Amino acid sequence: MNPALWGPLTVGLALTVGALVLIAPHRAHLPRSRRRPDAAPEDGRLADAAATATRLVARAMRRREGSVAIALDLAGVRRRPQDVVFLVLVAFVVLGAVGLLIGGPWLMLLLALVAPVATVLWVRVRTSRRRAAFADQLDDTLQLVAGSLRAGHSLLQALAGVAQQADDPTSAELARIVNETRVGRPLSLALEEAAIRMANEDFSWVAQAITINREVGGNLADVLDGVGVTIRERNQIRRHVDALSADGRLSGVILVALPFVVAGFLLLTNPTYLAPFVQHPLGIVALVVAALLLVVGSIWMRKVVRIRF
Repeated sequence: MNPALWGPLTVGLALTVGALVLIAPHRAHLPRSRRRPDAAPEDGRLADAAATATRLVARAMRRREGSVAIALDLAGVRRRPQDVVFLVLVAFVVLGAVGLLIGGPWLMLLLALVAPVATVLWVRVRTSRRRAAFADQLDDTLQLVAGSLRAGHSLLQALAGVAQQADDPTSAELARIVNETRVGRPLSLALEEAAIRMANEDFSWVAQAITINREVGGNLADVLDGVGVTIRERNQIRRHVDALSADGRLSGVILVALPFVVAGFLLLTNPTYLAPFVQHPLGIVALVVAALLLVVGSIWMRKVVRIRF
C-alpha cells in the first residue's frame, strides 16, 4: 500500500469510530453493586472526543443551523443538526479515503460527494413521502375530528384525541398544533403553519374553514364533512393523475441517472477511458454542455410530468 494513503485512511477510521461512539448508547462498565446512585456516569475519552467534534461542527454551522433543523424537522428526523452534519462529514472523509485507495483522486472526489448528495436526497425523499402520507390521511382525519365534535368534544379536545389515534405524520402534526395552542398560540396560526410545513393546500382550506367558523359560528362538524368530501374527490383525481404520470417520472429518473451510472462504472473498470474529458479543452467543453443539457432536460421533464390542479 502507498504510504501516502495511511494519513487519509487513519483520519477516516478515527472519524468513523467517533461517529459510532456518538450515535451508540453509552453503557456503564461497573457492576450494578458498585455503582453509586447519585453519581453521574462518566464518558470515555473517545466519547468526549466525539462530543467535542460535534460541538465544533455546531459552532461552525451556527449560521446554517436553522435551515438544517427545519429540513430535518420536515423530514421527521429526530436528531440534532450538528449530529447529522458530523455524520455526513465522517462519511465524506471515509468514502474519499476509500476512493483514493481504490482508484485515485477522481474516484476519491466522486465517492466523497456521495455522502452529502445522498443525504440531501434522502431528506428530500423523506419530506415528500411524509407530505404525501399527510395528504392521503387528511380525509380520514377530518372524519374523525367531525365525529369527535358531534360527540360533544371541543375542537382542541377533538384534535388531541385524533392525534393519539392517527398515524404519523398526522399524529405528530396534530399533537404539535395542540401543544402550540395550549401554550398560547392562536389556533388559526398553528393550523396555517402546519399547512405550510406539509405544503398541503387542502389543509390550508381546513384552517380557513375553522377560522371562519370560529368567527361567525355554525356547525363545524358539518363544515368539516363538506370540506372532507371535496378533499376526498381531489385525492382520487390526484391518485389517478399520479398513476398516469408514473411512467414519465420513472423515465426521467432513469435518463438523469444513466450518465452518472455509466461514468462511475467506467471510472471503476477503465479510468483512463474518461481521461480526455478532463485533460483536453474539447472534452471539458463537452462535459459543460452535457451538464447544462442534463439540467435543462431534468427541469423540462419535471414540468411535464408534474400536474397541478
